Amino acid sequence: MAPKKPLCLLSLLRLLLTLLLPQADARSFVVDREHDRFLLDGAPFRYVSGSLHYFRVPRVLWADRLFKMQMSGLNAVQLYVPWNYHEPEPGVYNFNGSRDLIAFLKEASVANLLVILRPGPYICAEWEMGGLPAWLLRKPNIHLRTSDPDFLAAVDSWFKVLLPKIHPWLYHNGGNIISIQVENEYGSYRACDFDYMKHLAGLFRALLGEEILLFTTDGPQGLKCGSLKGLYTTVDFGPADNMTKIFALQREYEPHGPLVNSEYYTGWLDYWGQNHSTRSITDVTRGLEKMLKLGASVNMYMFHGGTNFGYWNGADEKGHFLPITTSYDYDAPISEAGDVTFKLFALRNVISQFQEIPLGPLPPPSPKMMLGPLTLHLDGYLLDFLHLLCPQGPIHSILPMTFEAVKQDRGFMLYRTYLTQTVFEPTQFWVPNNGIHDRAYVMVDGVFQGVLERNTKRKLFLTGKMGAKLDVLLENMGRLSFGSNYSDFKGLLQAPILGQTILTQWLMFPLKVDKLVKWWFPLQLLKNSRPQTPSGPIFYSTTFPILDSVRDTFLFLPGWTKGQVWINGFNLGRYWTKRGPQQTLYVPRPLLFPRGVLNKITLLELENVPPQPQIQFLDSPILNSTLHKTYIYSLSADTQSNSEPMELSGH
Repeated sequence: MAPKKPLCLLSLLRLLLTLLLPQADARSFVVDREHDRFLLDGAPFRYVSGSLHYFRVPRVLWADRLFKMQMSGLNAVQLYVPWNYHEPEPGVYNFNGSRDLIAFLKEASVANLLVILRPGPYICAEWEMGGLPAWLLRKPNIHLRTSDPDFLAAVDSWFKVLLPKIHPWLYHNGGNIISIQVENEYGSYRACDFDYMKHLAGLFRALLGEEILLFTTDGPQGLKCGSLKGLYTTVDFGPADNMTKIFALQREYEPHGPLVNSEYYTGWLDYWGQNHSTRSITDVTRGLEKMLKLGASVNMYMFHGGTNFGYWNGADEKGHFLPITTSYDYDAPISEAGDVTFKLFALRNVISQFQEIPLGPLPPPSPKMMLGPLTLHLDGYLLDFLHLLCPQGPIHSILPMTFEAVKQDRGFMLYRTYLTQTVFEPTQFWVPNNGIHDRAYVMVDGVFQGVLERNTKRKLFLTGKMGAKLDVLLENMGRLSFGSNYSDFKGLLQAPILGQTILTQWLMFPLKVDKLVKWWFPLQLLKNSRPQTPSGPIFYSTTFPILDSVRDTFLFLPGWTKGQVWINGFNLGRYWTKRGPQQTLYVPRPLLFPRGVLNKITLLELENVPPQPQIQFLDSPILNSTLHKTYIYSLSADTQSNSEPMELSGH
């Protein structure tokens, strides 16, 4: 029997290891209600996090931005998942390139950052339609963000694709996702549909399990409709708000557990035609310090803002339609170009008083380059390209149809009809019930007549012969993102009226402008007779080499009015030099070709071309050129002052 004793000891040792190892390896992130804190793997934990949106940053720059966040002393990154970025058509999914969410989670893991995930389905984020896909509006009677069966069916299909992808990345499964937000500031939405919120909570639990911490986020006025039993209630507010009052409101819904500000605003968004928003370093750091002294967990929104490339910006409705700028710099601690700012160093200093921060210096600003001025050359008027912009031909309808009805989600659509009688005297042309969504560029027989704009410019005066061609180019300036107050259909929502005549018999041309720029330019066009001063929608372009090292830069378009710009076929975004505040567009260095290869820039100018059609590349941005009052964000009415006008919004 003696030889068997070692085997018995070995078996006993294995049994002990089996009992002990699961406890040693167990990973958990939970609420400790007894001590008003989080526990990470059983130890007290407080996150100091920052928001970064992978969809606003080129993929090759993710690692750089995340590294700078980690070096700032953050231990987590908060991010949204925009549904419309990943499901462009029903049942068609895209998780490639800059849409590779899992690759971003891996980069966050390399940077030693935990993840707070906010998958919506609605996200706001000043993003087109708040992240909801425009194809939802192909059912015109759908009720967004409610228990409408049509909406829930689409949401269920999407989450049955998304949530299984992130399941392995939950913290208790070995990943870095410690918590997941359900919906987004739902209390700010008019519906207040608890059945909808309960459906989402049940869906998340069914697909992700019981262990992951689920939470909600709302401003102080939204807690009643935005919170739900079983989901941890958190709040959001900025430096100007009454912290004591808002945290006391959180305590009414969560008597025990950690205080959490899920969106502490380091700056604010910009609207076209208003001033560039800023938030003082002193205000931001003082507020952060106060919250950390209270033991609160904090996420700073934004820590790096990025850019609304292409057509992805959202819009607000505050008495009138307010589209958001291409730049999403946000006056954040890391600038739009990825440079650390004085605000970052000040916040890092505050964080260092409460927890260890990584040793070592932060990277210096990336080198920037100047180039130009460069003279652009006329490619042709937009109307000359219709056969390429709409190769399938127009859609005919007695009354004009919306973008959604013809499955044109973003960009531009041309509406065409013909005058049925001669109009000798200047006659009013308008669309009833504010039916221009969002800007209309009007031409008669190819000659530019002017612009109609949602909420602001509602009429033009036209003349024309019987049979004259009336073209109305409609621009979608971005669907409402805050609250998705209502279904924001785009295009001509009603038939235009000329004098007393309702115009009918329309041809709709859904335009594929990006494909034209990327695949068909340069083209030789027939030389049509045109006015000597170019006006109306028109393409200009040029090529240019870079003789030195390729660096980040900022495109400046002095004298140009409004339009869209592409660099090497990539849609850089909208410019609106005439309205501001943004005057330059950030050009990340990965978009540019190195020495020996010609770069190409293409502009679609929608209104008026300057006498000298030139552009320049600058080594610093110009984000503030308008003389309007800056909007100072506050959620609490008792913080409003006459000197700092206040506007409510959300994310």
